[in-house]
Amino acid sequence: MTSCYLNDLGVVCALGQGKDQVSEALFRGCREGMRFSDRYSPQGDTLPEGVVVGEVRADLPSVPAELLEFQSRNSQLLMAALQEIQPSLDICLAKYGHHRIGVVIGTSTSGIAQGEAAHRAYHGTGELPEGYSYLQQAVGTPAELVRRYLGTSGPAFTLSTACSSGARALVSARRLLALGVCDAVIAGGADSLCGMTVQGFSALEAVSASHCNPFSANRDGINIGEGAGLFLMTKEPANVAFLGAGSSSDAYHISGPDPTGNGAFRAMQLALQDAGVSADQVDYLNLHGTATRQNDAMESLAVEQLFGSDLACSSSKPMVGHTLGAAGAIEAAFCWLALNRKDGALPPHLWDGIRDDSLPELNFVAQGDSLNRAVKLCLSNSFAFGGNNISVALGRGLGDNYE
Repeated sequence: MTSCYLNDLGVVCALGQGKDQVSEALFRGCREGMRFSDRYSPQGDTLPEGVVVGEVRADLPSVPAELLEFQSRNSQLLMAALQEIQPSLDICLAKYGHHRIGVVIGTSTSGIAQGEAAHRAYHGTGELPEGYSYLQQAVGTPAELVRRYLGTSGPAFTLSTACSSGARALVSARRLLALGVCDAVIAGGADSLCGMTVQGFSALEAVSASHCNPFSANRDGINIGEGAGLFLMTKEPANVAFLGAGSSSDAYHISGPDPTGNGAFRAMQLALQDAGVSADQVDYLNLHGTATRQNDAMESLAVEQLFGSDLACSSSKPMVGHTLGAAGAIEAAFCWLALNRKDGALPPHLWDGIRDDSLPELNFVAQGDSLNRAVKLCLSNSFAFGGNNISVALGRGLGDNYE
């Protein structure tokens, strides 16, 4: 496969807006953005304070006036990430031309919150709100918004494979580069908080009553989050290389993972094979780590089987929540940030420290832990409904080797 690189990053999430702010909060182990909210909870919820969510508190840019038919919070999150990589994009547009730039975005619900508001208004007044457009909530809107905003004419499409969407967008972007269809691709994911996801996961009894607690004996579910992560991917060498990816579709259950962890194991194994590296060369693994009983159980089995118990790993969801269709991109962004450091710092694993004796013992990163050398190779896991599993491998670029 053609070598490709993640040349720039735009990111916004509960940790902040922009890679500098997000990086500072991430490696400090900050979870101040995870707060109780009743904004997305169902009426009559037994939790009077609502649930903990990873809500973006930053002031988000407006969608341009000529693109108001795409207006939604999801589009604003996407614009925030896009504007951060705008200078790098402008260079690519001038160098390659608008017809050689692709766009691949992953999402789960797109701007469905706008649809929820329109639905409430219609049932209250019999009319849809002024200015409402179905494009505000359409699943294909994220890629079309970016394409229209930039005026590109290369391939542009949105992927929606639930919680693996953002990572799958990166894989599709690499394929466009390898096929010679594009010279640069804007790839990543965006998802925004809405009632459908919070209430839907609550109906599945998968939402925590407090802050999520991944891999703990006391874990009781997820926190939903929101955000966007966008990469500029090209074949031009840069600090971080996209080395490989592995995917599997075990189709064990519509919403529950295969308890044996076989699907997760296979995705990680294929990612290593695609990258041409061995398990003992990996420095850090960003776990899917949702803090549900079933996901953490199967993932720990798969990780221990492939890597043993020494690999440094952590779940970043206690700091940002589960950002659903954006998770694969945002958590790959955390690996990108680690690879761009020289001190070997890793994202910490925030939990109560009470191990589940029924699970294999993993090597969770404590706050302040460091490899005491530059990180060379990371894996990031994303597992979705229907057994839609993916693992991506990122490494130091610019000709570095991994021996």
